[in-house]
Amino acid sequence: MARIELRDVAHSYNGGKDYALKPLNMVWEDGRTYALLGPSGCGKTTMLNIISGLLKPSEGRLLFDGVDVTDSKAEGRNIAQVFQFPVIYSTMTVAQNLAFPLVCRGYPVNEIKQRVDSVAELLGLSELMQYPARRLTADQKQLVSMGRGLVREDVSAILLDEPLTVIDPQMKFELRRKLKQINREFGITMVFVTHDQTEAMTFAEEVVVMKDGEIMQRGAPQDLFERPGNTFVGYFIGSPPMNFLSAEVAEGKLSCPNTKFSVPADNLGGKGEIQIGFRPEFVELVDPEKANFATARIEKVDNLGVETIVTLTLPGNLTVRAKTTTRFHQDAGDVVGLSVSDDRIQLYSNGQRIGQANEMA
Repeated sequence: MARIELRDVAHSYNGGKDYALKPLNMVWEDGRTYALLGPSGCGKTTMLNIISGLLKPSEGRLLFDGVDVTDSKAEGRNIAQVFQFPVIYSTMTVAQNLAFPLVCRGYPVNEIKQRVDSVAELLGLSELMQYPARRLTADQKQLVSMGRGLVREDVSAILLDEPLTVIDPQMKFELRRKLKQINREFGITMVFVTHDQTEAMTFAEEVVVMKDGEIMQRGAPQDLFERPGNTFVGYFIGSPPMNFLSAEVAEGKLSCPNTKFSVPADNLGGKGEIQIGFRPEFVELVDPEKANFATARIEKVDNLGVETIVTLTLPGNLTVRAKTTTRFHQDAGDVVGLSVSDDRIQLYSNGQRIGQANEMA
């Protein structure tokens, strides 16, 4: 296992004209689970390949436990990398696939069997040990691919590049559970690359959100959900995404046109374009006379079973969404009230978070 540090690391594929990964500093602490989350082309895989040694950065240095490995080849870093499509030897059995990394390193036969049996039991592969790999399902092949990294005791980290893409949706939850179990049992640093927010938020202790080669925000899943550091994170994380409304400062107050929202704004003068943001989950639908935020007309009701998503239009033709788990009986055309607690309303200036409404009093 290793503490992985990126110092002023950046990369360009065209000689510095455009950065696929813009200069950044980052530390991956030993034994934790991380997720790199962002849209396609944001730099996630570039960063992963720099860590693994498949790619040398155009700029900066990479350290494992304080040792500079920037110029080291991939095989010298003891990294296990699991790709989107499982990489296994189809002519070998499951047991032979799992044992292969240890055989190549000359481990004693008894130790190989002990390690292989232990990893196979952990991954639920014990009953398949004599199966030829070509007969396995996609999710079983991915487990074997992961297992080949786990049998090695010297692995610094496991890097997972969208490993669940080819997996049946019903199996994804089970594989994420097994990955977290592996992390707890072996204490191996894991970095999981994905564009799927559900995968990232349910797997990682810390999520790193990226866009256009830059880190937009990093933190615990709950922090990113409740207090997005910028409007991109608020929009990218959450389904439906965060509601954003333009706000204005006048006479010492910050308010939103066509709503009841108003808080003191003594320190917001000259802050540029200001918006408020709040999650659909934090909107309470009430009787119009009891609303503390606004009244709105229901445009659409999407019943998803346990949850209901309500699309509403505020005066001024502003659209917001509410997400509720309570039984909802009203239909399009009805008028309802919206209540949102001030401690659930985030404030943004030029796209960057500057606080929340309850802190302005």
